[in-house]
Amino acid sequence: MGEVFAGRYELIDPIGRGGVGAVWRAWDHRRRRYVAAKVLQQSDAHTLLRFVREQALRIEHPHVLAPASWAADDDKVLFTMDLVSGGSLAHVIGDYGPLPPRFVCTLLDQLLSGLSTVHAEGVVHRDIKPANILMEATGTGRPHLRLSDFGISMRKGEPRLTETNYVVGTPGYFAPEQMMGAEPDFPADLFAVGLVALYLLQGQKPDAKALVEHFASYGTPGAPQGIPEPLWQVLAGLLQPDPQARFRTATGARKALAAAVEMLPEPGIDDEPVEVFDQIGPLPAGFGPEGPVAVTQTPPQPGVTAPTTPTGQTFQQDAHQSVQQPHTPPPSLMSETGSFHLAPPPQQPSTPQPPAPLPAHTGSPFPAAAPDPSQAPTSAVQHEQALTRAYTAQQPQVPHPGAGVLAHPPQKRPGPPAKVAVPVLLVALICFAVGIWALTQA
Repeated sequence: MGEVFAGRYELIDPIGRGGVGAVWRAWDHRRRRYVAAKVLQQSDAHTLLRFVREQALRIEHPHVLAPASWAADDDKVLFTMDLVSGGSLAHVIGDYGPLPPRFVCTLLDQLLSGLSTVHAEGVVHRDIKPANILMEATGTGRPHLRLSDFGISMRKGEPRLTETNYVVGTPGYFAPEQMMGAEPDFPADLFAVGLVALYLLQGQKPDAKALVEHFASYGTPGAPQGIPEPLWQVLAGLLQPDPQARFRTATGARKALAAAVEMLPEPGIDDEPVEVFDQIGPLPAGFGPEGPVAVTQTPPQPGVTAPTTPTGQTFQQDAHQSVQQPHTPPPSLMSETGSFHLAPPPQQPSTPQPPAPLPAHTGSPFPAAAPDPSQAPTSAVQHEQALTRAYTAQQPQVPHPGAGVLAHPPQKRPGPPAKVAVPVLLVALICFAVGIWALTQA
């Protein structure tokens, strides 16, 4: 996320630089939209006065890009305007070179339309050039330009901020009277419009000084190569060195241009359409079309840790796949309670095996007594195979203390009954005593 200016404008990334400040793409948290923010770099009194003049300009026109609001934060100030993403006329010339005459006429008509509104407010722009004429990113559709950067504009009759012999503007787009220190006036802006039109038609910056000298010495020259004669007559009326011979208003020049367009040839079928591209580029990470994107992280479940692979890397499961696919966790994944899921044990035959017969008692000299039905072993009961038996050692299972009824009652070894065993033991003791007595008498 970027720096939030004055609690409202979040600066995202720089998109340009002007004479007194840098231009940033910013997010307006109050109006919920992207804007262009011009941040003032210097804070001296002269620059602040220019800033105040520019931000105070309020002109509503589809082809004028004037400041919309301003804000101050500590020692920094900025003003905002609409975000225009198609670059300037300089970008279009850099992409295509000389432009078709009808396309130039469309741009020139929009520029004169916006300039007529600016002049109607009594404002002289004083810095009309290709870099200050911005383009909307309209693709191959009808172009749409915006006249911008009113940093050195002034209203007629206002005091000048520079000395009388100091010229303000961009070299190469000055009107002759500006070079002589005359007061700013509307015809000076129209002269700059004529130079911009030549730049669009020829694909390179015109030599204004040589052009003025030719007009002054030889009068209006013929139409340059590639410029239709009707259009050249309009441009010549904008480029007259004498401001009294020039178009006096942008509205008058626009009417003459509309008449000239009617006499231009229609564009050919094979003419390449001019496309105005997006020059700003995509939004950086953390921002979307609707503003800043909140990054949400799912908190881990208590007691659950991510399983690891045999190489020690943490195993991560795609959240989308876990939603769309049925839940079939592999044996190594953990359950919701924190224990591991185990695969089902191997299947065992369901038919119970008969118990192995006990070996015959061969050590007794007496004949085997008849079996007592009460001492017979309990018949085998079939029990369900335990699911975890396949994962435990085959050891005798000892019941826990306090366990309930045993599944298998204890079994007694078969032998003679008590009524036979007691007399036998008595006879054995008597024989043992007789033997001892006989040894002592010998």
